[in-house]
Amino acid sequence: MDCSSCNYSLSTISSCSVKWVAFPSKFESRRISFQNKSEFLKPNTCLGLSLLDSLQHLSNFNFKALTKSKISSWKIPCSYSCVIKCDHPQNADFPRYYSKKEKKPFPVPIVELRRAARERMKNSKGQPRRPVPPPKNGLLVKSMIPIAYNVFNARITLLNNLKKLLKVVPVHACGFCNEIHVGPVGHPFKSCRGQNANFRKGLHEWTKATLEDIFLPVEAYHLYDRLGRRISHQERYSIPRIPAVVELCIQAGVDLPDYPAKRRRKPIVRISKSEYIDADESELPDPEPEVPLKPLLTEILDSDAVAPSDVEDIAWLADQTLQAWEQMRRGAKRLMKMYPVRVCGYCPEVHVGSSGHKAQNCGAFKHQQRNGQHGWQRAVLDDLIPPRYVWHVPDINGPPLQRELRNFYGQAPAIVEMCIQAGAAIPDQYKSTMRMDVGIPLDIKEAEMVV
Repeated sequence: MDCSSCNYSLSTISSCSVKWVAFPSKFESRRISFQNKSEFLKPNTCLGLSLLDSLQHLSNFNFKALTKSKISSWKIPCSYSCVIKCDHPQNADFPRYYSKKEKKPFPVPIVELRRAARERMKNSKGQPRRPVPPPKNGLLVKSMIPIAYNVFNARITLLNNLKKLLKVVPVHACGFCNEIHVGPVGHPFKSCRGQNANFRKGLHEWTKATLEDIFLPVEAYHLYDRLGRRISHQERYSIPRIPAVVELCIQAGVDLPDYPAKRRRKPIVRISKSEYIDADESELPDPEPEVPLKPLLTEILDSDAVAPSDVEDIAWLADQTLQAWEQMRRGAKRLMKMYPVRVCGYCPEVHVGSSGHKAQNCGAFKHQQRNGQHGWQRAVLDDLIPPRYVWHVPDINGPPLQRELRNFYGQAPAIVEMCIQAGAAIPDQYKSTMRMDVGIPLDIKEAEMVV
């Protein structure tokens, strides 16, 4: 056995040497060497003075002790070693801001897509045609139906909880641009790109934010038949538009009376790549009205949202909101792997379906050259559920953010920042962008001393 779990703490750190090792994957490793075994297994009598004690409180660190035989193969001049691995990067860059003149990058480069297409054609040459699996054959993926119901209910829970949190957590929105800030006062950074920003020298004019500022309403056309013909430009006003996440859940199996969808019980008969006919279902018995797999939640009105008064209730509500946010994003990501979602590369328009619609309503940069048509490409999770990153406030009871210390502050999604300020625990996947391990100077003079 090359390694074993280490459940001991360190009491002596004067004779240990710290070495940084780079790995190709997204985690960091720290190797600490010791001169003898007794020093490694010695129990800690002064809690808080050792290096590992300060790291044991982090949930994303793993401690492993390597045996002498394993270390001898590495030719390390010590007897025992401890490796500290971090599953998440220590610091990560903020999400890149794309101007309106730039096109969104493809999730997979075009060169890779063409190479994969050539490989598929090469492998399928001379092979018999395989049956088309669901959902491409018109049937639902049975294993995805419970996930669709969970995503739908998680979205409703998230909206209801956000309406309550907005009454206790202050959120500000700029009156000229789309930037928001979660905190007692707005941040002082000169980052406004709205109207007359030059006259205000980039400063924001903060107003009270609404739910639509925090959770962006991304809408899409509702399709009665997801395998039907594409929506034409003349039908752009006759077809209803609903939230894109709801449309994804409907296509994955959620039945809503207000938005019916065609449910096939037999796979389609494919004639060509773009032509098909529905199978004959006349010999099948009449379908019985199906009971929903899970009870669907309903969204409450803004006037019915009651803010919690107790600190414990606020923290519990924030924790439930954060769980609903993670459950919705995690489930939507799984649904997007089975049911395709398209996004325009020039504007935020989203379409849930195999191919985008033909409505010529793109108003992005140089849309006249494309006659208003969208440049459809495969969507990622942030296109369907935008996270809206905001500046992280280290201490809401402390001094406000300072303009000169901007490089020391981190960022987090607006919903996550609201839940953290309300008392929820910080998730590990957001600690890298929030820069939790970066020390913030007390003043400008101390910041100038940082190398």
